[in-house]
Amino acid sequence: MPFDVFLALLLFSFVSSVTPGPNNFMLLASGVNFGFRRTIPHMFGIAGGFASLLLAVGFGLGALLATYPQLNVALKVAGGAYLLYLAWRIATSRSLGSNAGDGARPMQVIEAAAFQWVNPKAWVLAVTAMAIYTDPRAPFLSVVLVALAFVLVNFPSVSVWAGFGVALRSFLSDPKRLKWFNVAMGVALAATLWPMLR
Repeated sequence: MPFDVFLALLLFSFVSSVTPGPNNFMLLASGVNFGFRRTIPHMFGIAGGFASLLLAVGFGLGALLATYPQLNVALKVAGGAYLLYLAWRIATSRSLGSNAGDGARPMQVIEAAAFQWVNPKAWVLAVTAMAIYTDPRAPFLSVVLVALAFVLVNFPSVSVWAGFGVALRSFLSDPKRLKWFNVAMGVALAATLWPMLR
């Protein structure tokens, strides 16, 4: 892959990772409710899960979904249902997750990684990145380079959203403000389904 193409890929990775979407709304809410340190496993899960999705799409899963559209529909339904469940959990959270007995906890590495496989935005990005940036003359190397670019850029990009959440934490220590913030984040997360429904 030529260096200028790789730089364009890094820019694409940055823009697609840092812009609003399901992962970033959840990280913002997690930063507010649990703080930065407790949100780190969630961030690692996003980076690792998305890298595994990219590799799978690049090595043939995207072609399988194109061949069997019913699998794509099933994936959208499962992803949409899970995303709505997560939106509900965020919207109904009413306290900062610093109390061990309140039952609230941040998303763990495996949960965040698995979510990438049902995240509509992640699928669109994975298919787009592989279609644009892979080279049929060097398929293995170019697929690995696309995944590597996202691994390099994804974690720092998504950590910005958790950092925003931490910055809002003291302002949202008021229960009424926190309630409305969490409701707004739940609605915003649910609204990310809109492009999938059109």
